This record gives sequence, structure tokens and C-alpha cells, in this order.
Amino acid sequence: MGINLSKGQRIDLTKTNPGLTKVIVGLGWDTNRYQGGHDFDLDASAFLTDDNSRVINDSDFVFYNNLTDPSGAVEHTGDNRTGEGDGDDEQIKIDFSKVPSHVHRIAIAVTIHEAEQRSQNFGQVSNAFVRVVDEETNREILRFDLGEDFSVETAVVVCELYRHNGDWKFNAVGSGFSGGLAALCRNFGLQV
Repeated sequence: MGINLSKGQRIDLTKTNPGLTKVIVGLGWDTNRYQGGHDFDLDASAFLTDDNSRVINDSDFVFYNNLTDPSGAVEHTGDNRTGEGDGDDEQIKIDFSKVPSHVHRIAIAVTIHEAEQRSQNFGQVSNAFVRVVDEETNREILRFDLGEDFSVETAVVVCELYRHNGDWKFNAVGSGFSGGLAALCRNFGLQV
């Protein structure tokens, strides 16, 4: 069993886990009772940013329409449109050894597809979590349960993995945004 983190907590990944190069970032959630007549489609994405938290190239934004960055370091394993079932609903694989030198942070976010049209928000989402698993051993290193802090938000920056003195660390962010994916993209310097 991995370490359980709270919002704002930071933890070392590669220094305390020698040899760790490949991780799976698993994201999961449930939806509360919702009678809107639409599926509840949550989408994970990764923003590969410079040291100013800006995405330099559009291809450094990994999501359901761009499953891998050009270096092959970050790979989205595919879109789950319903969130049915237990365990991870979506996964993003990261190979630290392939992350380009211009990338200092990998921000992981979850957005609600067509949230405004469907009148959906994170107040209707429960049991949301992110976990980091060693891909080689399948051992869960850490877990961050997001709690029920959200209401009208349609996007959440769940966590970020970042370089510090040559090692990779994890920051449990849990920061909500209104305006969905478009607002999140603008936040990271992408044109929408």
C-alpha cells in the first residue's frame, strides 16, 4: 500500500525509489446521482510545461486526441467515456528517462466533456483519486484522494510531477477551474 497524501503535500518519487523510471498515473472517479440524460464523460490530460508552467508546443498537451507527446515520454492509454467499473478510469504512463530537458513539470488534469451543455460539474463527482504506480513492479507508490471540495468547477488540476535537483517529485494540487478544458488550456499558455 502506498502513501496517502493530502492536498498541498509534496513527496519525492525517484530519490526514495531508486531505479524508478516508468510510472502509471491512474485516475478514477464516481458520479453521484445525476438525472440529466447524458453520460458523464470525464477526461484526463497532461500538460508538459517549462519552468514557467507554460506548454511550449501544442504537441506537449497529451489528451484523448493526442495520446502521446513527441518524445514518447508521456502516453495517455485511452478515453473512458462512462467511468464505469472499479479502479482506474483513465491512465497516463510516464517514462522519466524520456522526458525532454525543456519539460520541468507534468500537470495532470481531469475535465468534464461538454460540462456546460450537459449541466455537469465536479460537485456531482465523488471518490475522485489519483495514484502513482511503479510500472515495473505494479506497486502503488502513492495515492491522493481529492475529497468533496468541489461544486461548480468543470476542470481540476489533480497533481503535478516536477523536476527538482535532478529528481522527480509529486505535488498533490487539487485545484478546481470553471470554464472546462478551454480555461485550463489558456492557463497553461495554449491557444484555444
